Amino acid sequence: MTIHDRVSEVTQRIRDRSSERRALYERHMQDQHRRGVHRGELSCGNLAHGFAACGSQDKNRLKMMSSANLGIVSSYNDMLSAHQPLAPFPDIIKDAARAMGSTAQFAGGVPAMCDGVTQGQPGMELSLFSRDVIAMATAVALSHNMFDAALYLGICDKIVPGLFIGAARFGHLPAIFVPGGPMTSGLPNSEKARVRQLYTEGKVGRDELLEAESQSYHSPGTCTFYGTANSNQLMMEIMGLHLPGASFVNPNTPLREALTRYAAEQAIRNTEPAGNYRPFWQQIDEKAIVNAMVGLLASGGSTNHTLHLVAMAGAVGLTITWDDFTELSAVVPSLTRIYPNGQADVNHFQAAGGMSLLTRELLGAGLIHGDIPSVFGGDLSDYTKEPFLDDGELVWREGPTESLDPDVLRPVANPFSPTGGLTVLDGNLGRGVIKISAVKPEHRQVEAPVRLFSDQNQLKAAFDAGELNKDVVVVVRFQGPRANGMPELHKLTPYLGVLQDRGYKVALVTDGRMSGASGKVPAAIHITPEAVDGGPLARLKEGDVVRLDADKGELVALVDDAEWQARQLADGDIEDYRYGLGRELFAGFRSLVGGAEDGAAVFGGFEAQDLGSPEGTRKHKETQA
Repeated sequence: MTIHDRVSEVTQRIRDRSSERRALYERHMQDQHRRGVHRGELSCGNLAHGFAACGSQDKNRLKMMSSANLGIVSSYNDMLSAHQPLAPFPDIIKDAARAMGSTAQFAGGVPAMCDGVTQGQPGMELSLFSRDVIAMATAVALSHNMFDAALYLGICDKIVPGLFIGAARFGHLPAIFVPGGPMTSGLPNSEKARVRQLYTEGKVGRDELLEAESQSYHSPGTCTFYGTANSNQLMMEIMGLHLPGASFVNPNTPLREALTRYAAEQAIRNTEPAGNYRPFWQQIDEKAIVNAMVGLLASGGSTNHTLHLVAMAGAVGLTITWDDFTELSAVVPSLTRIYPNGQADVNHFQAAGGMSLLTRELLGAGLIHGDIPSVFGGDLSDYTKEPFLDDGELVWREGPTESLDPDVLRPVANPFSPTGGLTVLDGNLGRGVIKISAVKPEHRQVEAPVRLFSDQNQLKAAFDAGELNKDVVVVVRFQGPRANGMPELHKLTPYLGVLQDRGYKVALVTDGRMSGASGKVPAAIHITPEAVDGGPLARLKEGDVVRLDADKGELVALVDDAEWQARQLADGDIEDYRYGLGRELFAGFRSLVGGAEDGAAVFGGFEAQDLGSPEGTRKHKETQA
C-alpha cells in the first residue's frame, strides 16, 4: 500500500521532530521491562499482600509465576450512562482469564465525570484537569507491579485520553482498551437541538425541555451524538487498541459481552508468559498517532482532541502540533455526517458500514498507516472486519465494501467535502482552532464588532436584554486552563444559534473550549496564549472589529498595530473561579498547566530535562527548534 505523500511527510516530520524525545521514552520503557513486567520481581511479603484477598485457585496461580495476571483499570460508576454498563466487566474478564489458566485483578478505579452534567456549572472547571487526574490514578492502580498486561475500561471525554496517558507510562505492559458502547437511538439530535433553541427563546417551558433531553439521553451507554466520547472510540480502534469493530456495539448485548471476554483472552495472548509479548510502547508510535489524527479529521471528530492528542502523543515521546492537523486536514476528505455535522447518530453510522468501511476507505486511499501492530495480533488490515456471533461463538467477517447509507458514510471517491473539518486560525489575536464541518460555507467569514465577556452567564444576560441583536463577534475570555481549567462553553450555543437564525453574522472567540458538539456557529476556540497570561484577547476593547475567516485561517482584530501594541492588558476578575465545588483543590494544577497547543497538560514534557513542568516543555521545544 502506498501512503499519501502528505500523510507520509507529516509522519516523517513528527518522527524527526521527536527523535530525541522518543528515543528517551523507548529507553525508559526498555528499562522498565528489564526490571520486570510482573509480580516475579516482588518479595514474598509484597506478593502476599498482593494476593491476600484472592481465592485459593487464583492464589496458587499467582504463586506459580508461569501464568499471566491482568490488571483491570475501570472508570465505572452507576450515575453516568456511559460508565454504568462497565459494572459486570471485571467479573467477565476474571472468568475469561481463569478459563485460560490465568488470573485478573481489579487494579483500581479512575474518576469519570460528565461534561453533560456539569455543562454551564462550576464543576465544568474541573473537567479538563480530570484527564490528568485519571492518568495519575491509572499510575497508582498499576504501581503494585503485579500485572503482565492491563485492560483499560473507559469511554468518555477525558477518561480515555487519561487512561491512554497512564498506559503510556506503563508502556512495557501489553494493553487493550475495552469500550462499553453507545446507548440505543432516542429522540433525534436535530429535534433535541430545536427544543433547546425554543427554550432559549422562551417559546417552550422547562418541562418540555426536560422531556426532550430525557428522550435523547434515555438509557445506559454513551451519548449517541459524535462528540469527544465517540471520537475517543474511533481513535482507539484506528490505532489498533480496540478489538476490530468493538467501538460501537451497544451495551448489555451478547455481542458486547463476547467482545469483553475476548479482550481478556487476547490480552493474555499478548503477554510475555504467553510467548507473544506485545507491549503498548511498541504499538503506539508516530504512525499510530497520525492514524488517530486522520480518523478524527475524516469523521469530523471532536476539537477536544487538538488538546488531548497533543498530550497523548507527548506521553509516548512524540511532539505533534496544530499545524500537523491543518496539513492533514487539507488532504483528508470528510467521509461522515454524524450529528452535529449531520442528522444521523453513531448507531446510524454503525449500520451504514461503521468503522470497518471507514477503515477500508482510508487504507485504500493510503491516508492511514496499515502496518501498525494491533492488539488483535496482526496489523490494521484486520480492522476492515466486523464481529458477529455464530452459534454463540465470536467470529470476524469482512465488513461491507460499500456504504449502506451515503447520507451518513461515503467513500473517498465521493466525499462530503474534499478536506477535513478542522483548521487552525492565526493572527494578532493568537492561535486557535475551529471546527467547520457543521458550519455552512456562508457562515465561515464574519467581520463585526466585538462584545466582551469574562463569564458565560454574562452573555445570557446580554441576550435576554436584546443587546446582541446585531452582527457581533462574541468574545468570552479568561476561560483558559490557567484561568479556570478551560471549561466547555456549550451553554452559549443556543443563544448564538438564535442570533444566527435571526439573520445576523455571529461568531464566538474564546480561550475556552466548545468540544465535539461544536455546531453551526463559527467558533474560534482554544485561543493561545490565553488572556490571563497576557494573551492578545486581553488587549481587546468593546466595539473593536474582528475578522474571523475560517477558509483563510485568519483571526485578527482590525486595530492599528501601534495602538494594539500600546494597549494595556485587561485584568480578568477570576477570583470566583478559584473556590467552591472543589476548585480550590486544583490550584496547583492551574499553576502548572501548559498552554492549549501544548495539550493543556500539568505534566509538562514527559521526556524533557525538567520533568513535570511547563518550563521543561519550553526547554524541550527550544532544543527541538
